[in-house]
Amino acid sequence: MIILAGQGNPGPRYAGNRHNVGFMAIDAIADRWRFGPERSRFQSLAREGEIETTKGPEKVLLLKPQTFYNESGRAVGEALKFYKLKPADLVLFYDEIDLAPGRFRMKTGGGAAGNNGVRSVTAHIGPDFRRARLGVGHPGHKDRVQGHVLSDFHKVDQTWVADLLRAVADALPALVAGEDEKYQNEVMRLAPAEKADPRKGKED
Repeated sequence: MIILAGQGNPGPRYAGNRHNVGFMAIDAIADRWRFGPERSRFQSLAREGEIETTKGPEKVLLLKPQTFYNESGRAVGEALKFYKLKPADLVLFYDEIDLAPGRFRMKTGGGAAGNNGVRSVTAHIGPDFRRARLGVGHPGHKDRVQGHVLSDFHKVDQTWVADLLRAVADALPALVAGEDEKYQNEVMRLAPAEKADPRKGKED
């Protein structure tokens, strides 16, 4: 079994925020692969399904923690403990301000880079989980970061956001099979985005 968890804040007030793009990714995956109905488990909204991969079918649990973004680890830790899974059996989807809008990167382990949700997950299960980082750009100054991530995507962003979410869902079998580099490459092939300075929107 593999757990795919998205970071976000619960409730309609936050639904369109950049900070909630992790939740959006989980919803896109659930819709694309026709996962079962949403129900409350592990302090989260959870859905179960099965993905056919090159290595055979794999059970997948989707989680949207309802603990608020900065306490994501409480929910994720509870689910891993219940199923006796390792940190590597978790993929965490979240917004990444240090990637230009529309860029996508996989990473395993490492620090929190100022992300309190990642810090919370690390506190509960250690750092060695897999991270699916969805680029939302940087507002240019650290004092503006909170307002940036807690504001909604602009209308001009809607096309690339939709393309990225569709790609994240369509390429899923590679991720579930443990082929993170292949998954990253396939997402970027399906939803190409220019490599740019996330703070300025200019080519680096």
